[in-house]
Amino acid sequence: MTPPSQYAYPAHWEADVVLRDGGTARVRPITTDDAERLVSFYEQVSDESKYYRFFAPYPRLSDKDVYRFTHHDYVDRVGLAVTVGGEFVATVRYDRIDSRGMPASAPADEAEVAFLVQDAHQGRGIASALLEHIAAVARERGIRRFAAEVLPANNKMIKVFRDAGFTQKRNFEDGSVRLVLDLEPTAESLAVQRGREQRAEARSVRRLLGPSSVAVIGAGRTAGGVGRTVLRNLLDGGYTGRTYAVNVALPPELTEIDGVPAVRSLAGIEEPVDLAIVAVPAERVPGVVADCGEHGVQGLVVLSAGYAESGPAGRERQRELVRQARSYGMRVIGPNAFGVINTSPPVRLNASLAPEPPGRGRIGLFTQSGAIGIALLAGLVRRGAGVSTFISAGNRADVSGNDFLQYWHDDPDTDVVLLYLESIGNPRKFTRLARRTGAQKPVVVVKGARHSGSAPPGHAVPVTRVPDATVSALLSQAGVIRVDTVTELVDAGLLLANQPLPAGPRVAILGNSESLGLLTYDACLTEGLRPLPPLDLTTSARPEDFRTALAAALADPGCDAVVVTAIPSVGENGAMESGDGEVLATALREAASTAPAKPVAVVHLEIGGLAKALSAATTTAPRPGPVPGPVPTPPPDAGTVPGRMIPAYPAAERAVRALGQAVTYAQWRRQAAEPGRVPEYDDIDESGAAALVDRVLGEAPADPHGTSLGDDDTRELLGRYGIAVRPTLPAPGPDDAVEAAARLGYPVALKTTAPHLRHRADLGGVRLDLTDEERLRSAYRELTELLGEPAELRPVVQAMAPRGVDTVVRAVIDPAAGAVLSFGLAGVASELLGDVAHRLVPVTGREAAELPQSIRTAPLLFGWRGSAPVDTAALEELLLRVSRLVDDHPEIVSVALEPVVVAAHGLSVLGASVRLAPPPSHDDLGPRRLPSY
Repeated sequence: MTPPSQYAYPAHWEADVVLRDGGTARVRPITTDDAERLVSFYEQVSDESKYYRFFAPYPRLSDKDVYRFTHHDYVDRVGLAVTVGGEFVATVRYDRIDSRGMPASAPADEAEVAFLVQDAHQGRGIASALLEHIAAVARERGIRRFAAEVLPANNKMIKVFRDAGFTQKRNFEDGSVRLVLDLEPTAESLAVQRGREQRAEARSVRRLLGPSSVAVIGAGRTAGGVGRTVLRNLLDGGYTGRTYAVNVALPPELTEIDGVPAVRSLAGIEEPVDLAIVAVPAERVPGVVADCGEHGVQGLVVLSAGYAESGPAGRERQRELVRQARSYGMRVIGPNAFGVINTSPPVRLNASLAPEPPGRGRIGLFTQSGAIGIALLAGLVRRGAGVSTFISAGNRADVSGNDFLQYWHDDPDTDVVLLYLESIGNPRKFTRLARRTGAQKPVVVVKGARHSGSAPPGHAVPVTRVPDATVSALLSQAGVIRVDTVTELVDAGLLLANQPLPAGPRVAILGNSESLGLLTYDACLTEGLRPLPPLDLTTSARPEDFRTALAAALADPGCDAVVVTAIPSVGENGAMESGDGEVLATALREAASTAPAKPVAVVHLEIGGLAKALSAATTTAPRPGPVPGPVPTPPPDAGTVPGRMIPAYPAAERAVRALGQAVTYAQWRRQAAEPGRVPEYDDIDESGAAALVDRVLGEAPADPHGTSLGDDDTRELLGRYGIAVRPTLPAPGPDDAVEAAARLGYPVALKTTAPHLRHRADLGGVRLDLTDEERLRSAYRELTELLGEPAELRPVVQAMAPRGVDTVVRAVIDPAAGAVLSFGLAGVASELLGDVAHRLVPVTGREAAELPQSIRTAPLLFGWRGSAPVDTAALEELLLRVSRLVDDHPEIVSVALEPVVVAAHGLSVLGASVRLAPPPSHDDLGPRRLPSY
């Protein structure tokens, strides 16, 4: 047997995980240095748990046991441990066995697995998390099944296996339950894993936003300063829990600051502390974190600066902060954070530096910038809106927007999620979470640093190669409303938080200014809405005229939304009168409260008090239900109360843009109720394709950038997924070209394949419809005279395909975003204009049908100017097959089919290339893990 020392330590198996109660723990391989930790751990396990593990009384581990449990080859024998504070709290190991249950090596593909969890940590979901990780390790090492012997009384362990979602067999033998789990992931196991991930991460955020006690570490003796400001905001906000001031520099005689207990360290606090606000210099933070960990603090908000935003040394300091906090089971908001706010009445937490705290509302707001956070809060306050929760995460080294999406997904106090992001650390997970949350409540995003090509200082995240336009398309696919500015973020948030979703794009326009009505009409057309002719109430209109007109518009079944435009009225003497905004606001609210629930927006110019009066009301927007589905038009009075809050805008374009975003989102949400499915094809040979991929990677030299398949392997791989590539034959000379044409049959095409001429018909490197030898020889001569020698041009001959529209189908694997399927027309014009549509893999049938319709040049596929429509059904099937190929085989990092000629009947793939690379060690389909930057 190969000595364990010959196997490298698998560092990529290390992971931080969030447990069921919201705390964190570390999973890592067990090493030969862990003997003392293992013995100490075992001594803290109850006799009952030991009995369940070994099926007999087993009070202590022998030296032989300790050696066996700490020496692994990381292939046939693997042990993982869960640590908290550096100490073991759980272990799992597998041993590869043969069909007789004896120790074995590959190709044996079954292993015995056994768990042991310290009693004090049972019930935290540790065994479930360990099963995910040890199963992933086993699959990596070629193990396909786990076998486990469990005593019938060990219900907890039986439940762990039963609830994992894996296909399993169970029987009763010799007084024990024998379980056999098939480790191939299933839709059920993935759903179980993601459900646990959501509940755990949401719980970890809930512990940060709803603490029963808060300690402000760094609160000074004198007014001012970051710590003292946060302490003052906590008290002024009416925080309902216990508050403490902590500062190592406090004199012994000082026992209170601002009326709360003041101590030099957490050791001076007898009660538990749930949340610590850290406002001390960066060099003192490690000591503070250790103090918090020893005291059992559940989470940290680190306001201190001097981390990754300050350079390489600060970046390493930031990594160490996260490692240290997680080792104690704590999560971190920050560093360089601005703080958190929770307006829920049972909490009333304002642990932030916000100079103007918001009131209670239905908006969840997350920002990665303190300055932007201030601006957004001020904008919401100015327009009479409130928030449910606010987080400004700074460098967001640990807790990120993804965590808060998990929390807001089922938060009953939040109806709309607004996010200002400067980087997305895990785009694939973000789009997955946003899609799920968006099926219940709108998610609106504005992204900074879109064109810089790098993450802002302090954001240590993987760099994605996906262009910003592609990211925007993928967010749209996930139902995310992406806006360009923070002003648009507030505009959209106000409408979505306070108005029902529109049932369609039909917009009624009414007001007392014909010109403003026409501007609104034009803005609706620009946003793709269907405006009705504006109703001009004339400048002499009174509030009661607005009330009557709005009520009539809302009652009209041919209208889905209403935009009210208002300017100061003209008095009897011809002078402009700004009027009483409160009277007009009351009239509009009364009309809205007695009509079907349709969205209303107001555009006003210089009407004093109108915007404030419109916002001084409670929302009537129906609360989103737990199940995504169509957005019906409720019956009269459904979900409405007098005093409806109506968003007001100073420009028609802003109101209509927000309304257009609501229409688009409502349409996506209706479609999300029936997302389609990924079809199965009987002719796909997945195992044959996998064997080909393994062979090519096994034969290729090690290269982190991967290896390109040869033409024959490319045709074979694609053929196993039902994708036929028209053959080409090399033509190094004119006689070779003639011989190739004879084999393929006339008519033929003569093409150059040199890299600088490939797919560039505009440069003259392609000759088509060559019907005989004479024309072929003439074309060959012209090509070489014009462009160069055959050795340079690499000419090939290919049989002509039926005439049609030249298109391009690509799939690329981005390390951060995952697999992306793209479609566009071939040619420099589409490439120059970036006219390409994108979808995340795997693509459903509905999404495949959307792709050809999503490009601006789509009319060319559907009979433009009298041409014959192409066979879009064949095109959709090709897209689905390419999607399946890259989804089934993560080693495929790029596929390019160019050109794909789509004819009136069928299509022809004329060129194809495929690149392979070893699959990533981690992806969004693997076991739960926190990011490690």
